[in-house]
Amino acid sequence: MRTPIKVLIGVSALVLVLAGAGVWWFLRDDSPAEVDLQTAVQSVSTTTTASGSTATAAGGIAGTWSVDNTTGDFDYESATGTFAGFRIGENLAAIGSTTAVGRTGDVTGSITIDGSTLTAATFEVDLTTITTNESRRDDKVQSALDTGTFPTATFTLTTPVDLGADAATGAAQNVAVVGDLTIHGVTKSVELALDAQLVNGTVVVVGSTDLTFSDYGVAVPTSPVVLSADDHGTLEVQILLTRG
Repeated sequence: MRTPIKVLIGVSALVLVLAGAGVWWFLRDDSPAEVDLQTAVQSVSTTTTASGSTATAAGGIAGTWSVDNTTGDFDYESATGTFAGFRIGENLAAIGSTTAVGRTGDVTGSITIDGSTLTAATFEVDLTTITTNESRRDDKVQSALDTGTFPTATFTLTTPVDLGADAATGAAQNVAVVGDLTIHGVTKSVELALDAQLVNGTVVVVGSTDLTFSDYGVAVPTSPVVLSADDHGTLEVQILLTRG
């Protein structure tokens, strides 16, 4: 017959195992995949075909294109629409390395193309609606970004970009875009590596750039569970644009 002490030890061990499993379940590395042009194009192609919109860019791609927030969906399982966000590496107690991902679908802006040259682009991201793949991070992210004072991040193109003569035919384009990025009230020049493609009357753009958050006066949040978090990470975007 088991003694009360042995039973107590056994129950305590079981509780610790279950608690550890619970922490792993909620904070395991289940971050969504990085942005990818092929995946985004497939999603847009399926969505626009299903809705009956198969128009191409009549007269080429010249003109103004505005952010489309209606096509596709925004969530962490299948982000098929427009969104912007970040990816940061972190080290969690008893778990190890994971990736924290924050995203929001609240992106506005437009681009202007003259012939096959991107001459202007401005985008604004509402940081107050950014959420992460773990809700317990969300308040700390909002606090770190000080969204009460700096609710938006913006990007403005500063150097024209040649998109290539075949951009209007639906050929995938890979370009480096230089512009002013403003986060937390701090503006710095950055270069974004972008992939873009015209599909069914929609310009699909995905891209990313590495950032050091302290350059923008942002202190990466920590907690007792988070042993450490990188001061650098990846800004990533997936943007759909339609003419007008």
